[in-house]
Amino acid sequence: MPRTQVPTSTQRRDQKNEEKEGPGSSPPDELEGSNIETSELNIEYDKEEVSDINLVAVEEERDNENDGIDLEVASISKSLFDNKISQFDENGRIPEVDEHTKESKDAERFTKSEEKVTTTGDVNVSIYGRGIEEKQIHTKSSEDQWREKIDKEESVEEMPETVDTGYNSISEDNKKEDNFLKLKLESEEILRKEAVDRLAEDNFKKGNKLFYYPELVKPDQDIEIYFNRSFSTLKNEPDVMIMGAYNGWKWKSFTLKLSKSHLNGDWWSCQVHVPKEAYKIDFVFYNGKDVYENNDKQDFCITVEGGMDVFDFENFLLEEKRREQEEFARQKAERERQAEEQRRIEAEIAANEADRGQAREEAAKRREIVQEIMKKAMSSVDNVWYIEPNAFEGNDMVRLYYNRSSGPLSHANDICIHGGHNGWSDGLFIVSKLIKSEERYGDWWYADGILIAYPTVYLNYTYLASNGTACNGNFEKDNIHVICHMSDKQLLFTLLMGDFWGNFWQNLLVPAVVVPDRALVLDWVFADGPPQQAIIYDNNNLQDFHAIVPTSIPEELYWVEEEQQIYKRLHTERRLREETIRAKAEKTARLKAETKKRTLKTFLLSQKHIVYTDPLDVHAGSTVTVFYNPANTVLNGKPKIWLRCSFNRWTHRLGPLPPHKMIPAENGPHLKATVKVPLDAYMMDFVFSEREDGGIFDNKNGMDYHIPVFGGVVKEPPMHIVHIAVEMAPIAKVGGLGDVVTSLSRAVQDMNHNVDIILPKYDCLNLSNVKDLQFHKSYFWGGTEIKVWIGKVEGLSVYFLEPQNGTLHLFIYLDCKMLLESSDLKLRFVMFSLANAVEETLENYFGLVAFMDVVMMGKDLVSFATQLLSFFCKVDSIHAPVAWLFKEHYVHYGLSKARVVFTIHNLEFGAALIGKAMAFSDKATTVSPTYSQEVSGNPAIAPHLYKFHGILNGIDPDIWDPYNDKFIPVPYTSENVVEGKTAAKEALQQKLGLKRADLPLVVLLGSAPDPRIQNDFVNLANQLHSSHNDYARLCLTYDEPLSHLIYAGADFILVPSIFEPCGLTQLTAMRYGSIPVVRKTGGLYDTVFDVDHDNERAQACGLEPNGFNFDGADAAVFSVYTYYSVYPCLLQELTEFLLFGRAISAWYDGREWFYSLCKRVMEQDWSWNRPALDYLELYHAARK
Repeated sequence: MPRTQVPTSTQRRDQKNEEKEGPGSSPPDELEGSNIETSELNIEYDKEEVSDINLVAVEEERDNENDGIDLEVASISKSLFDNKISQFDENGRIPEVDEHTKESKDAERFTKSEEKVTTTGDVNVSIYGRGIEEKQIHTKSSEDQWREKIDKEESVEEMPETVDTGYNSISEDNKKEDNFLKLKLESEEILRKEAVDRLAEDNFKKGNKLFYYPELVKPDQDIEIYFNRSFSTLKNEPDVMIMGAYNGWKWKSFTLKLSKSHLNGDWWSCQVHVPKEAYKIDFVFYNGKDVYENNDKQDFCITVEGGMDVFDFENFLLEEKRREQEEFARQKAERERQAEEQRRIEAEIAANEADRGQAREEAAKRREIVQEIMKKAMSSVDNVWYIEPNAFEGNDMVRLYYNRSSGPLSHANDICIHGGHNGWSDGLFIVSKLIKSEERYGDWWYADGILIAYPTVYLNYTYLASNGTACNGNFEKDNIHVICHMSDKQLLFTLLMGDFWGNFWQNLLVPAVVVPDRALVLDWVFADGPPQQAIIYDNNNLQDFHAIVPTSIPEELYWVEEEQQIYKRLHTERRLREETIRAKAEKTARLKAETKKRTLKTFLLSQKHIVYTDPLDVHAGSTVTVFYNPANTVLNGKPKIWLRCSFNRWTHRLGPLPPHKMIPAENGPHLKATVKVPLDAYMMDFVFSEREDGGIFDNKNGMDYHIPVFGGVVKEPPMHIVHIAVEMAPIAKVGGLGDVVTSLSRAVQDMNHNVDIILPKYDCLNLSNVKDLQFHKSYFWGGTEIKVWIGKVEGLSVYFLEPQNGTLHLFIYLDCKMLLESSDLKLRFVMFSLANAVEETLENYFGLVAFMDVVMMGKDLVSFATQLLSFFCKVDSIHAPVAWLFKEHYVHYGLSKARVVFTIHNLEFGAALIGKAMAFSDKATTVSPTYSQEVSGNPAIAPHLYKFHGILNGIDPDIWDPYNDKFIPVPYTSENVVEGKTAAKEALQQKLGLKRADLPLVVLLGSAPDPRIQNDFVNLANQLHSSHNDYARLCLTYDEPLSHLIYAGADFILVPSIFEPCGLTQLTAMRYGSIPVVRKTGGLYDTVFDVDHDNERAQACGLEPNGFNFDGADAAVFSVYTYYSVYPCLLQELTEFLLFGRAISAWYDGREWFYSLCKRVMEQDWSWNRPALDYLELYHAARK
């Protein structure tokens, strides 16, 4: 039984065929003279014949055939039946014939006309390549004969009398048109029946099981399929059904019931509509249950002519799939939007409830405090203070009197009142200088010039200048500025220019205190000066002074209103916070997306000197031009170049395209060729050759050239990548390796690939950063039980291996750094653990995937072997054993398609083991292109250069992000880099005790792997601090917050390493807009391009110059050991270089240019976006 493809949700089924099912279908002979409801015909018209009004069924004369009797059908005026013809052309079917015309006289005339039709010859029908001669039918009639017949018919019918002759004329024309069309269709039906009868007779004689009519099947028409039941396996079945689809069972399936036809023999028939997309009809017959006639397992098929071919249809399917995906994406986006809206509404409801709860708590606390204060409050204290008038309420003007001699201020020259209300709930509220009273006897002073200040961002006041003019809130007229700070509910005033309080007390003359309308009780103390200047206070023996403010509303109502005001304040503050966070998150996402887009463009442009496309962004379904410059390749000087191209990593359904000869481009040395990109492409692949049949190839050293295709309906299938490591940030980190493992894994996973990490389960792991940690299973290796745990770290799946023989528990009292840095101990248990890692890979991906024990993995090997499993081995010699353990012992366990990629971080460690790993690895990498060249002559590397590649490391842009960095004072991007770095520089100078001056800040970051030189650094630190205390600091410790502040506050980051495989310091510096100054070695040379000398080199990488570099000292002088011992001298040398070199001159002489350079380096992407693309290319190359 054939398998039919179920149409997608966007493919509309032909409902008409569904309606024809069941026993209601009638054979054609029963439909003669009816409305033609079930037997609809599709009649093709030749446009020229219709335009000439020559409705004659004529076949061309053929050699060796008898002449037929021509029945000429005369032409009549086209205007009489033009409307009916139009209707017929649109529907493709015979229109219904009015029942009024089906009378006996019509039948009689039809019989007479039928007698004039004579048929001769044979009919030629093609079924499965076998021809049947078709009878040529020639019909002729003169115009007079047809007009006479129509006039005779009209004379028989009685026409109603009417006075409107024009209307009669139109009615007569319409009737003539209807009658003519009716006769024409009846004639064609006769011809159809005769053709079908003869086809049936001829096919019956030949023993054919089926035929169809019309013989030439075209798209978007109805055809009749006739099936001879007696010739098939269904000869004894009462029901016959057809099940089919189109274009190799790929489009619009259908099922119909056949009816017994009027034809002689056991012919059954049905009508099938051919969709416009069809180029072939595929079908079988069956009894509706389990008996099939499938043409000896070949299925039946009918070719459709004049429509799509197989390639057009494939493209049509891809377009349908694209539309389906777009609709699905639209619906998904709408669902996500609705879900997000619902989540936002629910979160807002919950937040509002939290605000109300917090408002209730604050109101209750305030009420409790105020009630306690009111118990202590008094209207006056004899001989100490009193208020006039003694009865007042909110917004009233009052005057407060104080007896200076009653307390500790008896000898003060000035007396001030510092006041608030409601238990100081809004902080310092009243500030006023008291005036000596001339009206009262004794040492009485009163508040007559005060400032009422609410604790908000803006300070509202009335200021009287010396000339008596009121200047509302404008101190700038007297060059005085006030800043308000809220801290612990205290309103503090800071003078920026001028003697604020001196001018304030001399000129501020407001006559009385305004009591706030929300005050229940006034709180105050007396002092000998204004805030921040007072020394002596009278605070009523630490109880403060309090006076009750009468209110005009009930107490309960007051606190209800107070709670509502607190709620409004909390609600507004929260909404502002949320909006700020949301805006920042949106900007962060936008910046990351823009950076990723720029990086991809840089990636494509990085090989422009050899190959590029126009347009640069290749889209599925488009036509692109490939440009190639052989001068920079192994094909240099070849007279002809051929492009060999395919898609989807050479796996596209169309296979490789034929070799295409390239022609010279209009300008420059490039050659070009044009390629049509299919709709189901996600990657464009090509190599170049010197001849059409091959010869020398340029395949990018075995990597091939690949360019991503956007907008395709097929996405790249994910790879399965396993990283085996001994470090991983943040749970087990000693150096940069832990960051690399985590960041690279996240970057590759973000590109829709599956990534797992296998790590030893140290006792010192920081498990607080492991989510969902749970026991997975146990297995035995070498007689030892290995427990496997699984958890999530930074969104990555991590398998933790824990041997139960105490190997890792030996170090339970050592810290993690000591454990991992101990080389001899490390090799002992790590090699053991890595062997376990390979074993765990087999267990997990062959046993556990199917939830079976490893001994039952047999049937799962084949299915899993179709997936790619790339072992990404890190930590050089420690991981080196994995390569040969895998290849020698485990590759035969069904992992024949898995590949090993080995990464060298530092060739100084374990060269012997590295050499063996190189031999067994499929591909090998190191951490920068320049370092790969520097070590290419090493005996461990040299024999394997053909598979050795240099790929730069990257930094984690989420950890090192100046826009979201909590350790710096002002978040910044490239848009406000000057503001952000200025604030960070001031904070760094203050933190380190450096002089705050407009000087360039130069930072050197590094570590000393040799403990023998630690004393040298300590001595250097002491020397710097004693001789240059205000200008230099040497910090001999690791401080995470300080490191962030250093990167943000530095103008220059100095990296003078003589030996540096990659280096992350210069990359992090540029992320924060600090300019790197580096030695030309390893990864430093690959990432820092000198602003004066490296324009071309930077452009070749799709970048702009971004720093300063210099050549190092003679390598013979600076050996590995002497490098550290002469480090202080080296520092002095570099200091002189900076002070008198180009970098410092640029800072002093071109500040604006320097700031633009800071902006430029911030906009360069040194994250894992680009290295991840390079690693994926390497993984794919390993698969080939």
